Amino acid sequence: MDTAAVLLSGPQDLGLETLALVDPGAEDVVVEITHSGISTGTEKLFWSGEMPPFPGMGYPLVPGYEATGVVIDAGRDSGFKIGETVFVPGANCFTEAKGLFGGAARRIVTPATRVSRIDSGMRGEGALLALAATARHAMAGLDRDLPDLIVGHGVLGRLLARLTVAAGCKAPTVWEIDDQRMEGANGAYEVIKPEDDPRRDYGCIYDASGSAALLNDLVARLAKGGEIVLAGFYAEPLSFAFPPAFMKEARFRIAAEWTADDLSATRALLDCGALSLDGLITHTSSAEHASAAYTQAFNDPACLKMILDWRAVA
Repeated sequence: MDTAAVLLSGPQDLGLETLALVDPGAEDVVVEITHSGISTGTEKLFWSGEMPPFPGMGYPLVPGYEATGVVIDAGRDSGFKIGETVFVPGANCFTEAKGLFGGAARRIVTPATRVSRIDSGMRGEGALLALAATARHAMAGLDRDLPDLIVGHGVLGRLLARLTVAAGCKAPTVWEIDDQRMEGANGAYEVIKPEDDPRRDYGCIYDASGSAALLNDLVARLAKGGEIVLAGFYAEPLSFAFPPAFMKEARFRIAAEWTADDLSATRALLDCGALSLDGLITHTSSAEHASAAYTQAFNDPACLKMILDWRAVA
């Protein structure tokens, strides 16, 4: 069995190729992908060649860790049925490419334990579950402070703000420097430019920008004993001036990717209407034009989230 898949052969060397798939086992499902998302965080770093050494990294690879599709074959011990709609967080099923991500393909083979049933009506929005769960992961837990300042009004920043409001907490302030990303809060929270913000007493700042150059500025905005949560992914080594952080007794925390519990909790928030994914997908492209879609997703500030539509691909 083979499949059409996005293949990243090297920095900025990306196209649609035909790849062989591993044979499915009794605990596997074969999923025909309908939609997959393009990540402007880690995937962009792989695309640009700026990704620092990372376990499992290497070219060629199939990108994509946020996809949805329909089960077209289910192993006898998988617990799934043909026709069920699922969320797929990537797959390692290609004989000729690394599967660090692996969701940007027409068909994938994966252990059933890695996929989650979702409403068939979610379509492209289902691909946002991974990012929504990652935002939830950064905030969840008894020892976690929710943000009163979020840096960056991209998809992750918006999800962090929406989850904070959904938790019933005071609406956070969001910083954004790009005029094209100032809209979209719909009155639920305030989006301002950093230079228009006089505050120096934030208790908890979530950075969703991935900019390593901001740390000293963020420390200056903290209240004494405040916390900075690093919710982005940083290609450059992080450093900060110690004296201001010492004076503030600043705390730093790194938030990694989602867990199965985060995904379940996020789906529950969506099901009850407490969290919305509306307005986060700004662009959709046929997977047949994957190369142009990736280029736009990584270079157009107006593109919050690009979704590849695989339904026209054989």
